Amino acid sequence: MLYYGQGAPAKAFGGDEIKKALFDSFDRLGERKKVLVVPPDFTRFHSRAGELTQYAYAYYGERITAILPALGTHFKMTDAEIEKMFLNVPKTLFHVHNWRDDVVTVGVVPGDFVKEVSEGTVDYPIPIQLNRLLLEGGFDLILSVGQVVPHEVIGMANHNKNIFVGVGGSECINKSHFIGATYGMERIMGRASSPVRKVLNYASEHFTADLPVVYLQTVISEGEDGLQMRGLFIGDDTECFERAAKLSLETNFRMLDREMEKVVVYLDPEEFRSTWLGNKSIYRTRMAIADNGELIVLAPGLHQFGEDPVNDQLIRKYGYVNTPKVLQYVNENIDLQNNLGVAAHLIHGSSEGRFKITYCPGHMTREEIESVGFAYAELPEMIKKYNPAILKDGWNLVDGEEIYYISNPALGLWAYKERF
Repeated sequence: MLYYGQGAPAKAFGGDEIKKALFDSFDRLGERKKVLVVPPDFTRFHSRAGELTQYAYAYYGERITAILPALGTHFKMTDAEIEKMFLNVPKTLFHVHNWRDDVVTVGVVPGDFVKEVSEGTVDYPIPIQLNRLLLEGGFDLILSVGQVVPHEVIGMANHNKNIFVGVGGSECINKSHFIGATYGMERIMGRASSPVRKVLNYASEHFTADLPVVYLQTVISEGEDGLQMRGLFIGDDTECFERAAKLSLETNFRMLDREMEKVVVYLDPEEFRSTWLGNKSIYRTRMAIADNGELIVLAPGLHQFGEDPVNDQLIRKYGYVNTPKVLQYVNENIDLQNNLGVAAHLIHGSSEGRFKITYCPGHMTREEIESVGFAYAELPEMIKKYNPAILKDGWNLVDGEEIYYISNPALGLWAYKERF
């Protein structure tokens, strides 16, 4: 059922409107005694999920007994991040999701189904795992909060991805990501239906139909009026996601009439501390960058490659190489076979030799950056030349050279019309 659904490319939700939409929807849900909230982590700060969680807490109060950020493979949130994103929500409610250990298997998606929806790309079964809190906590309402936006693995982020990946286990995370990478990002990004989405929908229908999940889905985009919530969709089935995905395609997708020869992307240091996240700069722009073009990534907060020690080690070992090389490494090495999500990430972080990727890190050395296959440039020098305080999103002239500037790659998808 769709409890609320409003949005348009030029709409800008105010706080009172958001609060009323949530409170009216909660009224329609009826009495609930024990509530779990599953919001994204700080890397999705701009999703407005923190604000929605605050309103949920204002409505339910002590009936919200736990908040479980959908970390996936990311670092746990710091106290400072929780305080900034979830203002006035007690820190004692927050739990940390452990994607490797603290999960329970609820079912297995058959290999023949996976083979069918992936068009033969893979044929393995996929165990579906969830954080045990969802299953053992006795909740009569689970609020899954998040932003629908183009995504490299599943086409459009959120809905049941927030559950099966965000608070899911290593097998589903690894195997689903590998499906998306081998099937092809260009065939997935910006599309509500994809092989990975079909796998997760199968899991929803067959394994978790009894979970009392209600989805709070936002659509966020940058316009002349600034960064605004353009849509809010609340429901317990797929309609809220489908409507949000349609609006996201209208507002977050930038279809260009010509290719980008040089792209400069800025990564907010509070959100992007690893290439695991920072490589959004690569895969959100890859369909717009010309052959032999260059992507320059200004990354003042970059400290490491992976958000997990094992993942970081594997990235350092194999590097961001092209797809055939990654598949060869997978065939030859048990460590990658056991961590297919890393293999997928290596593919996501490669230009497949089409264009140059230059990272300008705040806290990593030239040797580290070049060892994984990227070019390196000094951050102070590049920040001086490509000043984020001066550049505007879109086309700019810098010293007579035309560049395309992106201030936050997490908010959109860019493509040259001939490549989409």
